[in-house]
Amino acid sequence: MDEAATRPGRPDRGFGHYLRDMVYGAVDGVITTLAVVAGASGASLPADVGLILGIANLFADGISMGASNFLGIKSEIEQGGGSVVLEKPLRHGLATLAAFVVVGAAPLFAYVLPRPPGLGVLGMAVVLAALALGAAGIVRAPFVHRSRWRSALEMIGIAALAAAVAFVAGGIARRALG
Repeated sequence: MDEAATRPGRPDRGFGHYLRDMVYGAVDGVITTLAVVAGASGASLPADVGLILGIANLFADGISMGASNFLGIKSEIEQGGGSVVLEKPLRHGLATLAAFVVVGAAPLFAYVLPRPPGLGVLGMAVVLAALALGAAGIVRAPFVHRSRWRSALEMIGIAALAAAVAFVAGGIARRALG
């Protein structure tokens, strides 16, 4: 059993055992996919190009996240002199990948779902991203002993902070590059 499995509030098996991996994947999946939609919208790319880029990013970055989690856990076990049973880090990597793809796909639905009048692709993607993160937060709530609202708002807030930083960085880069 790894150190993470023995922390208070973390069962050593089942869904809760992979909570860290799934939260990690879900938040990063939504943020990076939303960033692709925002970039495609900002560049006025056609919707089909934005969707293609979003899908490509979803799977490439999802695999990267899952592989990184797998190698990180494997390295941690090996560094501590433990015996690596590849099945364990592999399951954590797959949990990260699954959450990244499933939750991270939410902003891409802005390209295919009907949108309310006046709400463009980016606006719809932001709404869908918030809903996906809120849902992930609600699922997370009982495992972290928080209210559903608090858990949902925490996930949405942290992702919104990351989006705000990206927005400011883009503005700074645009001014710096002329």
